[in-house]
Amino acid sequence: MSNIIVLGAGMVGSTMAIDMAKDHSVSITDFNKNALEKAVKKCDKLTPIMLDVTNKEVLQKTIKPFDLVICAVPGFLGFETLKAIIEAEKNVIDISFFPEDSSELNALAQQKNITAIVDCGVAPGMGNIILGYYNEKLNITNFECLVGGLPKIKKWPFNYKAPFSPVDVIEEYTRPARYVENGNVIIKDALSDVEFVEFDNVGTLESFNSDGLRSIIYTMAHIPNMKEKTLRYPGHIEYINVLKKSGFFNAEKININGIDISPLEFSSKILFNEWKLGDMEEEITVMRITIKGTDKIGKSKTIVYNLHDEFCPKTNASSMARTTGYTATAAANLFLEGLFSEKGVFPPELVGKHEKCFNYFLNYLKGRNVIYTKVEI
Repeated sequence: MSNIIVLGAGMVGSTMAIDMAKDHSVSITDFNKNALEKAVKKCDKLTPIMLDVTNKEVLQKTIKPFDLVICAVPGFLGFETLKAIIEAEKNVIDISFFPEDSSELNALAQQKNITAIVDCGVAPGMGNIILGYYNEKLNITNFECLVGGLPKIKKWPFNYKAPFSPVDVIEEYTRPARYVENGNVIIKDALSDVEFVEFDNVGTLESFNSDGLRSIIYTMAHIPNMKEKTLRYPGHIEYINVLKKSGFFNAEKININGIDISPLEFSSKILFNEWKLGDMEEEITVMRITIKGTDKIGKSKTIVYNLHDEFCPKTNASSMARTTGYTATAAANLFLEGLFSEKGVFPPELVGKHEKCFNYFLNYLKGRNVIYTKVEI
């Protein structure tokens, strides 16, 4: 049994803490007392700790006694939090999905002799793991990841709910999207190239460019065509574009009656209640990974992995929390079991390329009824 600390008691953080508490001693931290109380109410094995991760000295002192840190803070806090964890010489699994380049911390992690596995969610996360594995098996020419979290019950106008902060969702809608076409990195506005895609048990969804490739643009630079697109119910993108084009997502403050306020902060406050996923609200996660290439003898192969996951009434865990969180806890446990011990900062594709790790992820998730189905053409 190891001593684990989870930073962040939101939906995903608390789901990970509860999962890890099955086999380990787990403490969970947050600066929000209500979030901690809610997590402990779900699982009385958890030890709650009030913590503001922006206080670096207190953060490093708090994590010192633990064997492993799991970081689930909001994206805008992620990079500096991860840096502080590495400086404190603590191994870490991170799902904060910060916009900065995690490879900038690789030399520091090697110097401190620690392992940091980053972006370890569903996408980025399992998509990377699957790609990393098949990159060892095939000469890949095309990689596509379509992914989205959706409420079961549509509510006008957005038909959308999220288990995490609206600020992180809006970041996805405003950050320029990078994809790779014919070996060239192409940058387009997020929400561009809208396409309609059919999914079993869901129907028609709309897909749009988002900046989800992240590390694989560099770690898999030999693959000529790579794209990640986000999925929503039809109509969602039009409403988001209205807000975006009208300036509601601008970070620069404006003065209203002598008060300086950021339109982004204002919009996030408004959308928090509109997009907040209720504790018992049913939602689904849909993902389709398509990999095309040739095998060792030059035969064309198309590998498709599908995921359709739903809210779990048994654990009261949202699908996005399950699919994201259990990928991270799989990484935590495979590290603790010694299956991956390289030093430095590692995106998931550099872990999933090892067959033992790849199989561990799939089996761990299957054991929690998060099932990826494979079709080979």
